[in-house]
Amino acid sequence: MHDDRNLVEARLKRVLDERVRPALYPESVPLEVAVWNAPGEPVPVEEGLAAEPRPIEVGARWGAPWGTSWFRVTGTVPKEWAGKTVEAILDLGFDENMPGFQCEGLVYRPDGTPVKGLNPRNQWVRVGAPVEGGERVRLHIEAASNPVILDYHPFVPTPLGDKDTAGSEPQYTLARMDLAVLDETVWNLVLDLEVLGELMAELPVESPRRWEILRAVDKALDAIDLQDVNGTADAARSRLTEVLSAPAVPSAHRISAVGHAHIDSAWLWPLRETVRKVARTTSNMTALLEDEPDFVFAMSQAQQWAWVRDHRPEVWARVKKAVADGRFVPAGGMWVESDTNMPGSEAMARQFVHGKRFFLDEFGVENDEAWLPDTFGFAAGLPQIIKAAGAKYLLTQKISWSQTNKFPHHTFRWEGIDGTRIFTHFPPVDTYNCSMKGSEIAHAAKNFKDKGVARHSLAPTGWGDGGGGTTREMVAKAARLRNLEGSATVEWEPPHAFFEKAEAENPAPPVWVGELYLELHRATLTSQAKTKQGNRRSEHLLREAELWAATAAVRAGFPYPYDDLDRIWKTVLLHQFHDILPGSSIAWVHREARATYDKVADELNTIIEAAQRTLAGEGDTPLVFNSAPHARAGVPAGAAASPATEGRTGLTPRPGGGHVLDNGLLRVEIDERGLVVSAYDLAADRETIAPGGAGNLLQLHPDFPNMWDAWDVDEFYRNTVTDLTDAEEVAPGDDGASVRVVRSFGSSRVTQVLTLVPGQRRLEVDTEVDWHETEKFLKLAFPLDVHAERYASETQFGHFHRPTHTNTSWEAAKFEACNHRFVHLEEPGFGVAVVNDSTYGHDVTRTVRTDGDAGTTTTVRVSLLRAPRFPDPETDQGVHRFRHALVPGAGIGDAVCEGWRINLPERRVTGGAGEVAPLVAVDRDAVVVTAVKLADDGSGDVVVRFHEAHGGRVRATLTAGFAVTDVRVTDLLERPLADAEAPGLDGDRITVRLRPFQLVTLRLKRA
Repeated sequence: MHDDRNLVEARLKRVLDERVRPALYPESVPLEVAVWNAPGEPVPVEEGLAAEPRPIEVGARWGAPWGTSWFRVTGTVPKEWAGKTVEAILDLGFDENMPGFQCEGLVYRPDGTPVKGLNPRNQWVRVGAPVEGGERVRLHIEAASNPVILDYHPFVPTPLGDKDTAGSEPQYTLARMDLAVLDETVWNLVLDLEVLGELMAELPVESPRRWEILRAVDKALDAIDLQDVNGTADAARSRLTEVLSAPAVPSAHRISAVGHAHIDSAWLWPLRETVRKVARTTSNMTALLEDEPDFVFAMSQAQQWAWVRDHRPEVWARVKKAVADGRFVPAGGMWVESDTNMPGSEAMARQFVHGKRFFLDEFGVENDEAWLPDTFGFAAGLPQIIKAAGAKYLLTQKISWSQTNKFPHHTFRWEGIDGTRIFTHFPPVDTYNCSMKGSEIAHAAKNFKDKGVARHSLAPTGWGDGGGGTTREMVAKAARLRNLEGSATVEWEPPHAFFEKAEAENPAPPVWVGELYLELHRATLTSQAKTKQGNRRSEHLLREAELWAATAAVRAGFPYPYDDLDRIWKTVLLHQFHDILPGSSIAWVHREARATYDKVADELNTIIEAAQRTLAGEGDTPLVFNSAPHARAGVPAGAAASPATEGRTGLTPRPGGGHVLDNGLLRVEIDERGLVVSAYDLAADRETIAPGGAGNLLQLHPDFPNMWDAWDVDEFYRNTVTDLTDAEEVAPGDDGASVRVVRSFGSSRVTQVLTLVPGQRRLEVDTEVDWHETEKFLKLAFPLDVHAERYASETQFGHFHRPTHTNTSWEAAKFEACNHRFVHLEEPGFGVAVVNDSTYGHDVTRTVRTDGDAGTTTTVRVSLLRAPRFPDPETDQGVHRFRHALVPGAGIGDAVCEGWRINLPERRVTGGAGEVAPLVAVDRDAVVVTAVKLADDGSGDVVVRFHEAHGGRVRATLTAGFAVTDVRVTDLLERPLADAEAPGLDGDRITVRLRPFQLVTLRLKRA
């Protein structure tokens, strides 16, 4: 037989595009349209419905950037349409290739009842099936004219990302506004042909099944009268019945489809628009659930559920009913789909506390999985947090984006720093926006790396990023793929059903140890510095507020601010969303974030000051409040006492230029360039700075990645570097224990103060940058005379080691990585820490010196600032302040202590108490207390969370500063763990034994 495959396939494409799809709506009449443009921000629904609109014609321009227009459409169903299916086609000017990234709408009935959302892949509203004829139709559309930020030519700088700079030019042209008859036979024929054509294209050319489908499609096309598609569609469908009913082979890959609409809580739109995106999507999904009995939809991010509850009560009622029916499924158990690299220990824990508690309180549902399809890599401390929250599974897809190395598993157990293992799945479909295309289904089956031991994978199905969700077409395709020869099988299932099946068939999957590093989007550790600073400072202020409020409540009856702390935590958690904290959102988002963090700081400082005044009492005795988990300056952790007297630092001229700082522990030489050429540990008789090197070296790189400007830094940035060594000023500081350095470069200016703290082995570097560069990357370098094959970075509830070498492509790909408060490296007998108060990105490299002692130089570089132009063309322009410290002679315990110290400065209050004893004290520095608070249930119990921080085993005693009648080990939600042995309680003393990095939460019942 002659090979006519290409001929038939080309015929199928043209007939579908030019004849069959256009026949979906064979009859239509125009609707009358009027519009009212809301002034400023969106208005309440009642106001939009009551406004008096003006007529507008199809073809007219509408919608200023970020505006809201209320359209009223009216019409009458022709009587001759009686018995037919009729829909309103409402096209606001959509580009079907941009669902979620342009204009959208929510349709209401005249009484304010929401009907469904409108987006480029969902433009219809059902009027009747069948209609009687003569029905009067009146609908209202709350239309958002969100501008297109990520266009066909992506990453082009645009002022449209902030309403203050976006202008008022209309963004869209009103397109079709009709009542139309839907030919359901043609609609089904389209889907039959799409499914078979897409499947056929994925099968091997030599496969008999491919040719069977080809012949059936050819015959179906023969049956279509191109001048009467509607009259011949049924005959065409009948010729496809046999190939559509052939069952899949028993060994076919099995896909659990989960209805999904990945909605970024902010990204190329502000938070307020996400509130409306969620309402549109949930309206669509509840309507689809009513129409499709097999369909199951899952939605993560408790914050988004709360937005529906608080802003769209009518939609919320439908959501609650669908949840009760088990078909609208809460997923993930987190407040938002957060970044997981940068949030601190407590914040990461509270993501699960607040997320899971919301679903429990609202629905009585506790889900088992963490659901993070789009998060930019996963910190090594996360597995035990997931377990401590009562969950046991993780789903993500993003690791498939890695540029260099392909991850070797799709289903595996992920082991964290403490040994906890979490059953983890990466969907091999390689998208969280699956649309049931044949290419996607075939890719999932071919790509699945666990063949032979497992057969199941999951496919999050629906338009996402900007929302939209699953469409009726996707559901119809899934029905055809449920059991179809040549294809993987598809079945709608909630996430828990998939995970149970996957774990049952693969109970001993391979294990991956350590972080799940995304080999992409590394610059998100640096972009939008003020957002990152706001997050870090909010986390530490929350610690202080809980600690001192709990102490004052127990000691003095201070009213514990349960509601305020709950609200503020949720605000901070929201801003840890994986496009806010990483700095990859539009200017509007980060402008609002800065204002929000300022407000959070004001509120928390008010709580802290009120609690500390209560504890200090009346008087004029100076007290130092120490919020850190370690004693300092003679003040115990979590306590207050009179300030201790410290030593002094000497400042002398340096021969040859510059200055010398000496406090008896360290001698630091700062040359005439303002660079640290020596940091000599006097006790160890050891130099810290590598021979010929200079610390405190600012380095400037060009920074123009190939794409994803705010997200990415590509390795070639290192090829060009400018050392900023010219100084305008290198002079003694006013306090006699510091040196001030001023430099200018490009359009920017840096002022640094280098301080050698009396009585401490710590050189503090306070850097203020007035930054006005574009597409540049600023680093702060410390070349260290340390031979280390690995170094430690702090992560949640511990630290994680990375190699300093690049033996393999996996190691070489980690050229920019995340740390929390410290980076630490050491050789036997000597270590060095670099600690920070608000930066995350860094790199560590090693070289062997070729002259002199031929020793190893290990260079730690802190990432300070970038200047990408997309999506915020003014990213990070302005004044920034950073604090870092170089700590020579530091062991890992010193790194832990110094990291906390720089982030939790002392507070000084006058009072008459003399001292304030800690509410809870620990006798081992290796045990770090991350939270002291009152239980969330209002019982008055004291909750203490702590972990082993040095990476070893420890036996410690916790001493309560109050009478304790009972102590229980709990999960993160403060619920007693049935299988946990209660620690020994002897009066006010509690004995605990911890494994390396073990996380423990104790609940102490007060007498």
